[in-house]
Amino acid sequence: MIKVLIADDQELFRQSLSIILKSEKDFEVTEAVSTGVEVVRSVRSNKPDVILMDIRMPEMDGVVCTQIIKENYPDIKIIILTTFDDDEYIFNALKYGASGYLLKGVSMQELSEAIRKVYEGTAMINGDIASKVVRLFSRMAQSNIAITVEEKDAKDLKDTEWKIISLVGTGLSNKEIAGKLNLSEGTVRNALSTVLQKLQLRDRTQLAIWAVQTGAAGREFE
Repeated sequence: MIKVLIADDQELFRQSLSIILKSEKDFEVTEAVSTGVEVVRSVRSNKPDVILMDIRMPEMDGVVCTQIIKENYPDIKIIILTTFDDDEYIFNALKYGASGYLLKGVSMQELSEAIRKVYEGTAMINGDIASKVVRLFSRMAQSNIAITVEEKDAKDLKDTEWKIISLVGTGLSNKEIAGKLNLSEGTVRNALSTVLQKLQLRDRTQLAIWAVQTGAAGREFE
């Protein structure tokens, strides 16, 4: 069972999510709360696997809450629920370790799949906003967030792995990368996991920032 904590200040949205997720056989909704302070309290009590985190909440917003949770419970995955006008919040939430973000208008099927993928260790970013992803990665790469990789680790990368890194840096999903490289989605997922291990990076977001910083993002690899 994947234990999910819902955090959103809109009661109707919160209750709707709770009802729908409870209908999925592999989900357990530990609690549905309305503030960042309640998130921290609930995490201490229930130890969820995944948090669906509204970015704008009273008392403590989703960014500060993400920072606190990831510092104290690094294994808990956080998906930021957002709208189109939350760039600054998204930027900081990813910086502090969120596994990705989704627009609040996604279908329940998309949301359920996102929870499962994030639980398994995949970063999740809504496919409708790829251009925004690239801008965010670029901003993060230009900021004081230093993603360092040992030179010897990068030298171990294979040609296909470099191609995948390049496309991750442009914000493409595993499915889109698979289509471009004529690979199966499973092959891309496994290769990505190998890349993260080789480079000793935490997740897809760190890999994307590193790709932008090194100029690998969007580059053509033969």
